Amino acid sequence: MFLNSPDIKLTDNPETIVWKYLDLSKFLDMLLSKKLFMSRSDKFEDQYEGTFSEPTFEEIKKIAVNNPKFLDYYKSHREKVVISSWHANEYESFAMWQIFTKNNEGLAIQSTIGRIKEALKSEKHFEQYIGEVNYIDYKKEYIPFDDTFFPFLFKRKSFQYEREIRIISDVSNSKISINDGLKIDVDINQLIEKIYIHPKSENWYKNLVIEMVQKLGYAITIEKSDLESDILI
Repeated sequence: MFLNSPDIKLTDNPETIVWKYLDLSKFLDMLLSKKLFMSRSDKFEDQYEGTFSEPTFEEIKKIAVNNPKFLDYYKSHREKVVISSWHANEYESFAMWQIFTKNNEGLAIQSTIGRIKEALKSEKHFEQYIGEVNYIDYKKEYIPFDDTFFPFLFKRKSFQYEREIRIISDVSNSKISINDGLKIDVDINQLIEKIYIHPKSENWYKNLVIEMVQKLGYAITIEKSDLESDILI
């Protein structure tokens, strides 16, 4: 399911390119399990994740005066929501390599909005949505709360560089218990269009990734990032 609201946006172009930057162990786990890991929302580094802006919080507090459980629900709800984050960009991002990989290792999965939609398998036990993150001023701007997914599709303006597309799942109405996150079923071949190896990695590292992917039976195009290619002068 995909959120349709004037407050939530998602490009209609299925060819929009998105990226996920990750280390080799997380990538290997994805291939072996044929599942996509989604992090619990309250485990993210940003402490504001899934919370409200100041104008919205003031309104919620007024409602909670006569209904204290209303506020308690939003506090505990973060533990029941899991997220997979993707970076929307036509090209590789030097900043994303720096933030999400280390020691000149790691890789980037290239996909598209259309591929993600096709790769996600229908879930019977919980709701699942995809949406584009809105970046706002949390001191001045309002976050709607007529849908419980909305707080997870807004972030502070200081995170605009992330250009984030999110897959969001809510397990509140299921018996699923989550610690750090949840793995959901995906079609790996449909999800991944191409794999880029870290631009500063050694050749042996690229060969290792190619060998692993082939031995696991995947026919995915793999190439080394050219962000660090030789200059022409």
